[in-house]
Amino acid sequence: MPTGQLAGPLPVRDGGTPVEHAAGHHGECSEAQAGDRRALVLVDIQNEYFNGPLEIQHPPRDQALSQILRTIEVAREAGVPIAAVQHEMPEGAPVFASGTPGWELHSDIEATLPEGTKRITKNYASIFDDTDALAWLKENSVDTVTLVGFMTNNCVIGSAVGAEPLGITAEVLSDATGAISIANEAGSVAAQQVHETLMAVLNSNLAAVATTDAWAEAVRSGSALQGSDLGSSAMQGRSEH
Repeated sequence: MPTGQLAGPLPVRDGGTPVEHAAGHHGECSEAQAGDRRALVLVDIQNEYFNGPLEIQHPPRDQALSQILRTIEVAREAGVPIAAVQHEMPEGAPVFASGTPGWELHSDIEATLPEGTKRITKNYASIFDDTDALAWLKENSVDTVTLVGFMTNNCVIGSAVGAEPLGITAEVLSDATGAISIANEAGSVAAQQVHETLMAVLNSNLAAVATTDAWAEAVRSGSALQGSDLGSSAMQGRSEH
């Protein structure tokens, strides 16, 4: 279904609040299957995001890192495949230059990664562009990726958008990701607003957004995370604003 079209009337709760659905592809209100196989994807948890101009500001980087480390432990205990992604730029680039300290994964991540973790190097926002990520997912019979890491406003949203046309369901953990404040000729936005806005956008159509606690419970119970859909989000937005 093209984004922006509504497939018939949307169910609402008493008082007019739309009922949320499990996140589905292409904005559809489809019920995710409890048997879907997840992979945990650690997106660019590199030193560039802990020091310097790209330092994560919301949620605070150390809090986000703590939640990311929890997801690794949950995934390891549940046998969920894990991929660690690093953004890479050519030698001499101001950030993410291959082999530099800023390019390296955070030391706590390196120390926690289990044996067998898939390593992926990328040059674009999406983890899928010019990488073998999709092939690895297919080899492991994975149809759902849980995205944690940085930044919400670049590679996290880029990867969620990139997953949809590939038939991959995306999950994003709001407390295990993070954003920076942005200012340019088009406007100025604080990191908290950037992060919270993009979480709402993602949950409306592109991914199921949840906390690490909720995700951990879903992994243990083998259940799907519940997201919204574009029509329900639009109706609720009209009622609240």
